[in-house]
Amino acid sequence: MKARKYTIAVLQLNLNNTAEKNLEKCKKWVRDAAAEGGEVICLPELYSSHYFCQDEDVDNFKYAEPLYDISFTAFSELAKELGVVIIVPFFEKRMSGIYHNSAYIIDTDGSEAGLYRKMHIPDDPHFYEKFYFTPGDLGFKTIKTKKADLGTLICWDQWYPEAARLTALQGAEVLFYPTAIGWHPQEKAQFGVNQHGAWMNVMKGHAVANGVFVAAANRIGLEQYIPDTNGIEFWGQSFICGPQGEILAQASVDQEELLLAEVDLDLQENVRQNWPFFRDRRIDFYGEITKRALD
Repeated sequence: MKARKYTIAVLQLNLNNTAEKNLEKCKKWVRDAAAEGGEVICLPELYSSHYFCQDEDVDNFKYAEPLYDISFTAFSELAKELGVVIIVPFFEKRMSGIYHNSAYIIDTDGSEAGLYRKMHIPDDPHFYEKFYFTPGDLGFKTIKTKKADLGTLICWDQWYPEAARLTALQGAEVLFYPTAIGWHPQEKAQFGVNQHGAWMNVMKGHAVANGVFVAAANRIGLEQYIPDTNGIEFWGQSFICGPQGEILAQASVDQEELLLAEVDLDLQENVRQNWPFFRDRRIDFYGEITKRALD
């Protein structure tokens, strides 16, 4: 029988273009998280490389790996050794010409509890993900593990209440958002505060509207690897919030950090009993939500 309380962890890290170094770094941080009591541990988006989507370059497909390759093997062994659940976001090569931005959910015995493929794919200046990633085809789902019933969404999915709702309706206790988001340095002074505020507020809103815990694991650091560009300054500030949007843990802007927080399922149930948003949904009038626009 699952515990009514368990500890989740998110890792906020600086990552580079060397897969081997990133793997060893992330394994060390997972060990540290487990030693501190973390039972479900989440890495940042595309953990094994720098954020290569800053330009459209076919050479970057070299960072992709097939299913159940080195990332799965390494973290499967680690999950089994430590008895923890690990969320491992990676660049998946499904076949030549089809690639996904994906995440393994690896259970405490090293088995695959689930696989998620990022559903919403952005195409913004220096976030050229549509060039690399095919939209996910596995849908939104709650993954049952030995520690938790959890949902994993990825970065751009953060902005969509439909994704959070559909995952929570399947029983997710926590929504994890592995992330790679930051400022264009030339825009930071003018827009930075509002951009970051919107990012936090929308995910806190998902927590409130669905009565779930939310955990976002971001990168840090300036990644400026393309000549004659300003790069992206990843804004860190990873966080974990409770089912009323209350901040339980939050990281800094520029330091590698481990965040831990307790998930209390009795608290979650109490919040949902007092704020019964699921009960009062008017599903008989929501049919048009599946349309692109209501012309």
